Amino acid sequence: MTRKAPRTPAVPLAPAWGWRGRGLGRAANIPTGMSYQGTTTQVCGLFPYVAGSGSPVTGVPIGRHMLWGEVVCMDPLAWMRAGLTTNPGIFLVGQPGSGKSAITKRLVMGMTSFGTRALILGDTKGEYTRLVEYLGGQVIRVGRGLDTINPLDAGPLGQAMARMTGREAERLRLEIRGRRLDLLIALCTLVRGGPVKNVEHVILGRALDILTSKLDRDPTIPDVLALIRECPAELLDAAWTDNAESYMDSARDMVFTLTLLCDGSLKGLFDGPTTTAVNLDAPAVSMDISALAGAGDTLVAAAMLCCWAYGYACVDAAAALAEQGLAPQRTFLAILDELWRVIRGAPGLVELADALTRLNRHLGMASLMSTHSVIDLEALGRDEDKAKAKGFIERAAIVIMAGLPAKEVERIREIMLLTDPEAGLVRSWAAPETWLPGAVHPGRGKYLIKTGERIGIPVELSLVDDESWLYDTDAAVRLLQASTG
Repeated sequence: MTRKAPRTPAVPLAPAWGWRGRGLGRAANIPTGMSYQGTTTQVCGLFPYVAGSGSPVTGVPIGRHMLWGEVVCMDPLAWMRAGLTTNPGIFLVGQPGSGKSAITKRLVMGMTSFGTRALILGDTKGEYTRLVEYLGGQVIRVGRGLDTINPLDAGPLGQAMARMTGREAERLRLEIRGRRLDLLIALCTLVRGGPVKNVEHVILGRALDILTSKLDRDPTIPDVLALIRECPAELLDAAWTDNAESYMDSARDMVFTLTLLCDGSLKGLFDGPTTTAVNLDAPAVSMDISALAGAGDTLVAAAMLCCWAYGYACVDAAAALAEQGLAPQRTFLAILDELWRVIRGAPGLVELADALTRLNRHLGMASLMSTHSVIDLEALGRDEDKAKAKGFIERAAIVIMAGLPAKEVERIREIMLLTDPEAGLVRSWAAPETWLPGAVHPGRGKYLIKTGERIGIPVELSLVDDESWLYDTDAAVRLLQASTG
């Protein structure tokens, strides 16, 4: 059987840009065609072979899919309700300048528009203040001569308990006691740079019980210190002794630790009643601790721990009131920035931070933890602390990666599944080794969103309208350059 030669068209096909020559329609430039967007249900009538990327369209528009051009949306609470994820936790990691703040603020802006309340629990740079004020939210400025946080304040939990009776009131009372004790031990661990002994733990717990029964207000750290120094019979019994001298041998280190919290470098911050309560009706609340930025890592870590504990207590109170029909159901997004500052404060703080911030999907709360390096989670002295720190990533249903160098990507691959193309994409966004002045981070605004073992979603965020100045974290640097140059 012989094949027929291909048929030659009678008229030759024109080149892409047209024929060369005068009057022959040669185009010097071909403009890009108009781009339209629609759902596969609509567009299939025009072209039946359209297939989308499968990216979620539920939640806040984050940006466009870098391969398909579709809009990618994200909302950790909505994704969990839709069965896409198992919990509403987000872990964000990326180099400085890669755009971690931009995607976080986009989530804050979008989720508050959908009715979720944002809690920025410890803004170390004051970079969320402008956005929260723009949203009509509340800014609490913590610092010497500014707002004070009482680590032992029952806050909204205490208000909720006052409105309840029976078993539910008793449950909240125990919850308040546990949170007070956990935070007090965390602060003591941080200040002394080491763990609290078992006998000290028992003495602190008993002291809180005594003060709670005697006082008609929330106890403070100076109250605990004064009671321990008084050596009452209840505390002697807690220390398993009837001798004051033996008791003081057990309590002496704790006395000095509590004194540092009241009269040391932390004086004026955590040794009095809370001055400004969190407004749960505000669309967003920021606890701005930027006034403490130059006061040392210990002070900043202590402030962050207090902000975390107070914020989570607010969420617990809102959930408890909603369960009893005493308040409307609320959803929250907690922002826990610069995680490394707390967990590296002292051995054992990872476990206490984990206890304070462990996700509870039943509370209608999402959380976003961020750091700029996985090394921060590994640079801990004890192996058990390193394992618990990596657990922050393992437990988060959504992991967002901005630009990261090769070593960082390999560390992440030890914790979660990451394909070779995905790893290469994240590495390609890392900052180049160049000295070119004014160069923009090559990965700025580019992210890989991973959920479990699904293929990651590469997305690029573009700022619109007021976002350019609301999300700007470099304004202070440019202002300094302008004043000096």
